[in-house]
Amino acid sequence: MTPAPAPTPVTRATNERGLPVRLPMAQLAPATVADRPVLRLGAVRDGALIGVLVGSLSAADPRLGHVDLIAVTPPERRQGVGGALLAEAESRLGALGAAEVLLAGNPPHYAWPGIDVRYTPAVCAAQRLGYRQDRTAWNMTADLSEGSVALRRTEAAERRLAGRGVTVRRATPDDLPALAAFARSTFGGTWDGELAGSVGRPDAGVHLAERDGEILGFAAYGSARPSWFGPMGTAPAAEGSGIGGVLLRRCLRDQAAAGIGAAQIGWVGPVPFYSNAAGARIERVFFLYRKAIKGA
Repeated sequence: MTPAPAPTPVTRATNERGLPVRLPMAQLAPATVADRPVLRLGAVRDGALIGVLVGSLSAADPRLGHVDLIAVTPPERRQGVGGALLAEAESRLGALGAAEVLLAGNPPHYAWPGIDVRYTPAVCAAQRLGYRQDRTAWNMTADLSEGSVALRRTEAAERRLAGRGVTVRRATPDDLPALAAFARSTFGGTWDGELAGSVGRPDAGVHLAERDGEILGFAAYGSARPSWFGPMGTAPAAEGSGIGGVLLRRCLRDQAAAGIGAAQIGWVGPVPFYSNAAGARIERVFFLYRKAIKGA
């Protein structure tokens, strides 16, 4: 790890009164995660840390820089500190080759999906600083109490699948290479790390469906924390077969058996599927933003 650079004054941002903000901006801990540069910035006033920003480059497209998290202490908010952190991050990510900066999580390692829609000041700040809304991410919650929709039995559905030659079982570490290859080839993205964090670990697991040794779908839980469900995916040719609902409820049943009262389903794609299959409800919503870096 290289030494942290000397604090750099930042003067590009202005506070709510239009006055320039001059804060020492220091990189707290240069590092890489999975060969991906990680930016950790801190804003300091009178020797005290008053704001932090974590950023990184996309592993899939290094032209995309991500702000994985930004936070300012409550007494210092609305004073331009967040804007100063973002301006410095844009500069440093641009120097690393980024042409755009996203206020959005950079899977598989991120602290937020985007800006929680309830955080009105952050939404206003993003728009004021030139970011445009790109996408919306939903988190859902499934009730795992006894008798809930999420815990409906799956034996009858599994027998119907078996009649069509489909086997449903718990994955083992030996399955991980095939699972990762299936996820990459079918869905792209960065689910490999989450699968590796679920297979064979305490308070975590993966269930899969296969026919003649060919994986047709999987569902995982516990990669980030025991109450976390996902990722899951079914091969396009097997959609509508009931595989997804079976795999989902097998995972949720494991979580309930471990004493978890509610499962968190993050960054949901098919909201109706989770609502119908597990009685899940939308609980948190995030706006994702992006901005082209000038001159990049």
